[in-house]
Amino acid sequence: MAFVEVTGLVKSYRTGTGRVEVLHGLELAVERGEMLAIVGASGVGKSTLLHVLGGLDEFEQGSVHIGDAAIEQMSDEERVAFRNRHVGFVFQFHHLLPEFTAQENVEMPLLIGRRAAGERRDRATAVLSRVGLSGRADHRPGALSGGEQQRVAVARALVARPSLLLADEPTGNLDEATASDLQRLIREMHAEHGLTSIIVTHNPVLAASCDRVLKLEAGRLN
Repeated sequence: MAFVEVTGLVKSYRTGTGRVEVLHGLELAVERGEMLAIVGASGVGKSTLLHVLGGLDEFEQGSVHIGDAAIEQMSDEERVAFRNRHVGFVFQFHHLLPEFTAQENVEMPLLIGRRAAGERRDRATAVLSRVGLSGRADHRPGALSGGEQQRVAVARALVARPSLLLADEPTGNLDEATASDLQRLIREMHAEHGLTSIIVTHNPVLAASCDRVLKLEAGRLN
């Protein structure tokens, strides 16, 4: 079995006139260590798919396996614990907490995971250094550039040492040069951390840097 195995996935949303099916019998297999890009038009369900894979959204039919874990068999509490331990998220907008420093933002997953203060500090310091922000650790998000904020978001996604990285348009809010730098960083971190990565992107350079590209269309991947 592949590291990520999705079978017969059906996901819909309720609207004022009924339900709209976004994912229709979707199938996906991603091998351990693979870096996969998912492309497609806006609104076809790419973000929804990432949310399902990470246990953020429930679904009506099908199965989702991450390693040995079956997402559909987990309780809400089990999904939260699984996500915190095994899944790192990077979004188009960094979603950093504005009242906390970069260091504190990166430590947050470890705080939620009830790691000791010393371990939180050491691991956050190390990963901030790796993304080139050791000199900015005490700055709040408002004092950082867009590229720096997104690097903090990458550090936060990886500080808990997940096995799966889910990135939703990680370069979509950046200028071309900054996006190129972040794309290289994500590729390097993917290799260094032994990640399995699934990246939704409209960026052709980022997509081309991945091992494989799939297109989401009419609720299915091709």
